[in-house]
Amino acid sequence: MDRCNCNAPGIGAEALKAEILKLKKEKNAIILAHYYVDGTLQDIADYVGDSLALAQKAAACSAGADVIVMCGVNFMGETVKVLCPDKTVLVPDCEAGCSLADSCPADAFEEFIKAHPGYTVISYVNTSVEVKALSDVLVTSGNARKVIESFPADAKIIFGPDRNLGAYINSVTGRNMLLWDGACHVHERFSTEAIVKLKQKYPEAPVLVHPECKRPVVLMADKVGSTAVLLRYALESQAKDFIVATEAGILHKMRKEAPEKNFIPVPPADSTCACNDCAYMKLNTLAKLRDCLRDGAPEVRVDPALAEKALRPINRMLELS
Repeated sequence: MDRCNCNAPGIGAEALKAEILKLKKEKNAIILAHYYVDGTLQDIADYVGDSLALAQKAAACSAGADVIVMCGVNFMGETVKVLCPDKTVLVPDCEAGCSLADSCPADAFEEFIKAHPGYTVISYVNTSVEVKALSDVLVTSGNARKVIESFPADAKIIFGPDRNLGAYINSVTGRNMLLWDGACHVHERFSTEAIVKLKQKYPEAPVLVHPECKRPVVLMADKVGSTAVLLRYALESQAKDFIVATEAGILHKMRKEAPEKNFIPVPPADSTCACNDCAYMKLNTLAKLRDCLRDGAPEVRVDPALAEKALRPINRMLELS
């Protein structure tokens, strides 16, 4: 992707929002945003969701748009470009990477696959387009169990890159998938000790946990699921307090949809911060969104031959979902 200009002029949020809406109309653009980006971006986006929902929305809603802006991390922009090759796909900041995707270099993953012939390769969507192209089917945290259970119980499966999500799926399905040793730096930082302290203060609060967390944290959960699943649970539950162990950006949507409820973020184990943020997601800002719409950059570009290979496992995921 092109290098980006990350300098932000010192103007107010309302003025930036007005510019963004004006540019969006001029460029015939739609804006997609992940639950983990800042709430100001979620509020101005045309659609907010988790990885699966954003992929589905990109495939479904792009027909009338010329430009799609993906406020999230780079692999999400790549996925949109693969699904919408005839559209201009932009990201607000080209430095918005992903620690989980980075934990699975395509060349090393390819060697791992070659060392285990006869295995079906199932990859988490949080991967580079090169890793997607090496895969037979993709999953998200929201559909992983469903997709994996569509294969015979004795199927030999490589699952990558998230070892925690893979271990969780193994535990609930009775599978014995071969796991790539990767992880998300945000979800790895949650600890049982932090949850115990919060439970002492909020003893009736359900604990909501993303399956990218370590197994001891997952075992403390009242509900395990993707960001969309955790959001739905919180909205449908009669509880008033909720302890949330996933990236803190989701709390914006939770509080917006249920202002009468109290959502408490679990802090990272190795910090005095009150919540656990993904620094990559937080690189997305209103100023950068304005800039990318105005300048048409950074633009996501994917080699067409690579995109064709990556499209097959993406489409298979969408079909199974």
